[in-house]
Amino acid sequence: MNKLIKYSIFILCVCLFIGCRSSQVQDSHVPGRDIAEARPSVRNLDELTVTFSRHDLELDFRKSYFSSEAQLFTAIYEGLFTYHPMTLEPVPALAERWELSNDRMQWTFTIRRNARFWNGDPVRAEDFKAAWLSLIDPRRDYPYASFFDVIEGARNYRNGTERDPNKVGITVIDSRTLVVNLESPAAFFPAMLCHHSFSPIHPSMINREQWSPQNNQRNWTPPVSNGPFRITSMNDESIVLQKCSQYWDRNNVTLNKITVKFTNTADEASNLWNSGEARWVSGDVNLDALTDRSGIQVNVMFATHYYFVRSSEKPFDDHRVRRAMALVLPWDEIRSNYYLPAETLVFPIGNYPEVKGITEEDHEEARNLMAEAGYSNQERMPELIIRLTPSRDAARVGALMAAAWKEILGFNVRVEVISFDRYYQSLKDDGYTVGSVTWIGDFADPYAFLKMWRSDSSLNDARLNDPDFDILVDRSMIEEGRTRFNTLAEAEKLLLERGVVLPICYNPALNIIDTGEIGGWYHNPLDIHPFKYIHFKTLRPLPGVALAN
Repeated sequence: MNKLIKYSIFILCVCLFIGCRSSQVQDSHVPGRDIAEARPSVRNLDELTVTFSRHDLELDFRKSYFSSEAQLFTAIYEGLFTYHPMTLEPVPALAERWELSNDRMQWTFTIRRNARFWNGDPVRAEDFKAAWLSLIDPRRDYPYASFFDVIEGARNYRNGTERDPNKVGITVIDSRTLVVNLESPAAFFPAMLCHHSFSPIHPSMINREQWSPQNNQRNWTPPVSNGPFRITSMNDESIVLQKCSQYWDRNNVTLNKITVKFTNTADEASNLWNSGEARWVSGDVNLDALTDRSGIQVNVMFATHYYFVRSSEKPFDDHRVRRAMALVLPWDEIRSNYYLPAETLVFPIGNYPEVKGITEEDHEEARNLMAEAGYSNQERMPELIIRLTPSRDAARVGALMAAAWKEILGFNVRVEVISFDRYYQSLKDDGYTVGSVTWIGDFADPYAFLKMWRSDSSLNDARLNDPDFDILVDRSMIEEGRTRFNTLAEAEKLLLERGVVLPICYNPALNIIDTGEIGGWYHNPLDIHPFKYIHFKTLRPLPGVALAN
């Protein structure tokens, strides 16, 4: 079945679920009381409370990894471009204007004269250059460092083969002029610049190791940021943001205060919505506990949940072994519990060619591949470690995988469960074979999913080193349009056919927010909603009707 048709069916089912549940609530609520009034009315139209699921929040955007951090960063940091809240097209932010050379390899940006950090200091071209170079510092291991490889010399500097930072194509002409030279033309460069990793850093923060408070420390100083909001306080329970008086576009920012509450459980988030305290719930929530379901928002997201095979050690560095592993999995059973089962890594987007993944078992081909790779004697098979999160679904999928790899291919399989707070960091460590990730594209382009598998990518947790794949990705960098998409599709097909990526499902985004009450929040494929545009809608009475105080 066409994936988009499946998604439409899924949305229809969710809508029917919401409708049925809402009808049940209406049947049992107090007569004469509208369901939307189950939450107290808004008193402060310039203050918003949001809930995020609790985890160790990292304020240093160079180190960040979680989608909730990316959402928070739309409030406190800003680069040359920012996301349009509806289309995600790049919108000029600190870039007042820019010029592109005839060969499309050089971008010259002019920074706004009134661009300021919250302490009043001007944002300079030097602050961009210092921030970008610090993020690709070869002594560091920042997750998004390889995103900068599009810039001339950045890859060599990041990998330590070039030690001179002046060889990286980032040049400061004066305090307001930044010149960036690319390795090859990249029409999507402005879209990349929307990502928080391309933000400037205040000089006082560039070498500061800890930006977040440690153990509720009392003398903590918030980071000096440059976004529409600044942090005024933060502890284990919440983070409070205040509208920044120095922000260049402050007249178009409606909210004066944002409070983000960190919830431990789905029930806690539901209770904050029911009480009216939280006007937007982002993260785990108990839908059955909601007294008002009118705010349930479900939308397609440019995100995929997948397992991957770590390819740095034998025999898993052999693509024949990885393909054999993929061919013995009971795919129908594994993907049966999901509304949007995924056969590919990249969620289908316009003009991107259809890619076929592995969907059926073929035990005979799997055994032949293992024999070709020199592993026909099952008694000598190495240990295979599956690293999982402590969730029921992960346990289900892990058990199905373990059974297939043990019974059909003869691996000695061990399952290892890691707590949520340590899991994603553990994927960067050694000592396992198979792990899982839900990846949200950082900009709406297949490159956002495929770049991370390049051999020298800072996001390559699979430790894949496949020259054929690298060549395809590099080739796509000098192509455009449909030709480029065809090359990227070839690269994705290679990942799937060689058993590097084992796609499970596409992830819809779930939020609880009443868009009749709150404006500036739109469905989009990255589930990113810049705080700058969010506002409470003005309540206007019908003619002849007065609003009660």
